[in-house]
Amino acid sequence: METQLINRYDANMNGVLSCYDRILIIGTLPGACYAGGMTSFLYNKGIRIFDYAQFAEPLRERIREGALEVCKAAGIEIEHINKNHIRKEDLVAKVLQERGDAPGLVHVLSAMEACPSYKPWHNKTNGKTYLRGDTGKCLHYYFYFMDEDLGLCYMRVPTWSPFSLQFYCNGHSALAQSRKCEGIDFVQADNCFVRIDNMARAQEFADALSPDMLHKHLDKYAQQLCPVLDVFGQTYHWSIRQIEHSTDLMFKSADILTPLYDTLSRQSILAADAPRVASFLGKKITPALAQEIGSRLSTRIEGRCIKHCIGAASVKIYDKFSRVLRIETTSNDISFFKHYRKVEHRDGHSTRELASLKKSIYSIIDLREIMLGCNQRYLAFLDSLDDTSAGQRALQRLSQPRVSVGSEQTVKGLNFFDPNEQCLLKVLQHGEFNIQGWRRADLAALVPMTASALSRQLARLRSIGMINKVAHTYRYYLTRLGRSAIAAACSITRFNIIPAMAQTA
Repeated sequence: METQLINRYDANMNGVLSCYDRILIIGTLPGACYAGGMTSFLYNKGIRIFDYAQFAEPLRERIREGALEVCKAAGIEIEHINKNHIRKEDLVAKVLQERGDAPGLVHVLSAMEACPSYKPWHNKTNGKTYLRGDTGKCLHYYFYFMDEDLGLCYMRVPTWSPFSLQFYCNGHSALAQSRKCEGIDFVQADNCFVRIDNMARAQEFADALSPDMLHKHLDKYAQQLCPVLDVFGQTYHWSIRQIEHSTDLMFKSADILTPLYDTLSRQSILAADAPRVASFLGKKITPALAQEIGSRLSTRIEGRCIKHCIGAASVKIYDKFSRVLRIETTSNDISFFKHYRKVEHRDGHSTRELASLKKSIYSIIDLREIMLGCNQRYLAFLDSLDDTSAGQRALQRLSQPRVSVGSEQTVKGLNFFDPNEQCLLKVLQHGEFNIQGWRRADLAALVPMTASALSRQLARLRSIGMINKVAHTYRYYLTRLGRSAIAAACSITRFNIIPAMAQTA
């Protein structure tokens, strides 16, 4: 994947990596995940509908006992959380600092949280008794573990029927595990990479995340952590609840990325109108769709984030630790995206046509190409924006103090409003110096400075990159940076500052 932006900063980057980031998967029992299915199950087992609670209570105790056994085998105590403001990730991070990242169970947390449930109901109109959908609260266990293939993951297990599971993993954590196994050196910060020695191999592995491997791990953990499957005689169906795919531009220095991101973030929030946002996500704009589109500027711990969203999908850009420029497509409902696939109709025949993506974990192969396309379209949009970050870096270089090369002396930055410096800079622009340059003696008659002061000024301008010396001579000439800076300073002073000050006076 090459764009003008990537080509422009290729020498300043460690590489570009596209990879799944956050993946949230939901596990449901097909015959028990909806009220009608659970009603049929109870009737088939000869259990009265109003005895539903008595049926579910022994299963709750079975899950609690199973959690205690798993923790005892690993030498871990369950930590209960009774405050909403406590971040579970922070608690697990503390454990990992002491424990290390060896494979196995890391920590187990418990919390009272909302869960779907059912309520017995007797319809007096038709005389039928059945279960209705309801919500309540029950104890949930969060099993955090370090998986050999997926890295740090967790499975959320409720203690009340219908026992819908939630599994979390991260594509970058899985990639880090693979790099450790292959002995490839890398530098990681949170959930992103700052440097990877073998970028081609890393991208190869990131593209190879397999739904078969995911399914195998999910079934294994469900069997181990939710020991009620024998009661229902079913296996879990796994579907994607939320997923993110990112493209990371890994910069070598924050000095390059910080001004670049400042420029891109300001312009993107203004330039990304409704048709553009729709095109990023592969959609055509319609009046109804336009009402759902919005652009939001928010602040994150890692940096500012620009997020463009349509309904359940969004594309965003943000900087990670001022080293990684991340373009990320996120979806809370992957059926938002469409692709050509086999569609089976109710009458039994099948056709191949454009249809919504299925929510199954087996859609991650097609979803990878779709989300990568969204990221690439956003990168192409960034190419069209004016990149003034080089000018910002140049201005900072000229105006900030810096240590002179070859010595430990600090060189003062330029003050474009100082009368003496203005006089010197204007003289350097004289036409007679364009071809042969100048010597100190040529400036002495034009600048009200002593010879020693003029020598110091020339050494200073040379140190900050405004002028260069002709080899084996005493002549100097303006650099490209010097010409641009002096022209800009004169233009701004003459056409903006002076008129504005005159109106104030």
